[in-house]
Amino acid sequence: MKFYVGVTDHNWYQYLAKEQPDELNFWQPGGKQSFKAIQANDLFLFKLHSPNNFIVGGGLFVRHSLLPVSLAWEAFGNKNGTSDYLSFRNAIHKYRKSDFRSEPDPTIGCIILSMPFFFDKKDWMPVPEDWKPNIVQGKTYDTGTDTGQELYLKVQAALQRNSIIKSEMIMEEIESNRYGSEQIVRPRIGQGTFKIMVTEAYKRRCAITGEKTLPVLEAAHIKPYSQEGPHLTSNGLLLRKDVHTLFDRGYITINEGLEIEVSKRIKEDYGNGKEYYAFHGKKLAEIPDNIYEKPSIEYLIWHNENVYLA
Repeated sequence: MKFYVGVTDHNWYQYLAKEQPDELNFWQPGGKQSFKAIQANDLFLFKLHSPNNFIVGGGLFVRHSLLPVSLAWEAFGNKNGTSDYLSFRNAIHKYRKSDFRSEPDPTIGCIILSMPFFFDKKDWMPVPEDWKPNIVQGKTYDTGTDTGQELYLKVQAALQRNSIIKSEMIMEEIESNRYGSEQIVRPRIGQGTFKIMVTEAYKRRCAITGEKTLPVLEAAHIKPYSQEGPHLTSNGLLLRKDVHTLFDRGYITINEGLEIEVSKRIKEDYGNGKEYYAFHGKKLAEIPDNIYEKPSIEYLIWHNENVYLA
């Protein structure tokens, strides 16, 4: 099994260790390269910048995305490792050696992690002997090697010392992936990750209108999270803000044939709605390519029966 040790800033680590989030964005200031070192649900570890050559925590890798700074903040907020947007943006400009005037909304690399963990200082572990001082971003290890297996076992022991319950949950996820489960791997994700996965699945276009202006698009749950609707892409739609509001209030829905239905109640309640009625009976403007990310019939039926004002 492969896992990755990524180099990170001490301030970023300290802030998140105090917050103890359920997910986080291990961001990279550059926005040109993809990250293919490990697969979904693989272990991703944090190594502090030199001279603090210690492994201090980690999480489970969900996905890598190239995102505008504004979208990364909208999705993850302080789970990016700063208390406010301005601090986040300034940290990125510091590494990019730019400013907000030259790059108002730069694209950055976002390594999204679930179930993050942070070791007590007494459990920080020195990097393996093969770690080179010139490593800037990180290094992949494999449990098939002596060095990789030794480090993996040390991390497992540290997890157990820090939190028995969390250790069991994390190791269960890793081990199920390690031994080649035939099922599709679906990492446990939070609200921020849900937003990104839905945005990417719909190619940054509104599912109903086809709108591409990213700041006005929102990830909507088909079955609300408050009603036990899961953070799954198949329970999501990317919608323009006004359409999202109408969908949540039952004035718009999608039927089992993935056709748009617009309630007559818009006109009855508000005396207008011409723009929205133009979409009635049409197919969705955008549908995910991946069959596992397409809108779930189960959740669409739930919306039609429990939310839509027929």
